[in-house]
Amino acid sequence: MSEQDAFALLPETRREILRRLKGAGELRAEELAEAVGMTASGMRQQLAGLVAEGYVTHRQARLGPGRPKHVYRLTTAGENLFPRRYGDLVGDLLETAQTEEPGFVDRLFDRRRERRLERARTRTTAPDLADRVAAIAAILDEDGYLAAARPLADGGGWLIVEQNCAIFDVAIRCGTACSSELEFLREALPDTEVRRVSHMVAGAPHCAYEIRPRGTRPETGSTEADAGLSGAD
Repeated sequence: MSEQDAFALLPETRREILRRLKGAGELRAEELAEAVGMTASGMRQQLAGLVAEGYVTHRQARLGPGRPKHVYRLTTAGENLFPRRYGDLVGDLLETAQTEEPGFVDRLFDRRRERRLERARTRTTAPDLADRVAAIAAILDEDGYLAAARPLADGGGWLIVEQNCAIFDVAIRCGTACSSELEFLREALPDTEVRRVSHMVAGAPHCAYEIRPRGTRPETGSTEADAGLSGAD
């Protein structure tokens, strides 16, 4: 679920509180209560819920005579609830760069893949292939892909499933992004055969990669059917 979907599911009162904080930067509970039209005690209850959800934080500030007051502001998670069009901007820049200098985008993704490989090599030193596949899935998960590895139905390898594409807005406009991802997996696990069996850009609900020890792929049959996958390319 995207941050914007999470925002839409919040009660209207909490959405309005977040909008007020987004516009003002920092506000006291009393100021928010007046702006939204509710009691200060009710506002504090709403703010406590937003703090518990990780969308709002607070600090003590001396705003004049008397005791310091709590002032509230959005956390990074709260900021991310509001639309940001980074993907469109990056896509536009990549398209322009490719037009101005063919091959430039390929080199960018090559550099990205090399940096990711450097990180992956420090975490894929285990002799057991299953441990290395799990390490790669963990790296992908840390990168925002909501990834996990599981054994194939026939027991001959593993399936890494990415429930989210961290660069989807770029991938739908730049095929190099997806080909670079596949090459990353193949280079990170050089003693395996890696095949993409499900592809979000092709309309599947997720991306998935079938990983088998080199030379063990069956000549017939397909495990993605067992896994209920689609959108392979």
